[in-house]
Amino acid sequence: MSIEGLETSELFQKWEELKVLIESLENDILKNVKGNKSAGVRARKGLRLLKNNASEIVKVSLSNDKET
Repeated sequence: MSIEGLETSELFQKWEELKVLIESLENDILKNVKGNKSAGVRARKGLRLLKNNASEIVKVSLSNDKET
């Protein structure tokens, strides 16, 4: 697969979404460490979303492997 094709692949797009989610969680994690309880709630919600997105990446990867 060429680099141009990589950017349009579903797996790569989901990976990029996961990286953005991790970056957005960092702020809430840091606030929670400093004692902000609301940030902790947001961080836990984001971590659950992160887990679900990671599972989707695994599924897409497995389906891509079966196709080839």
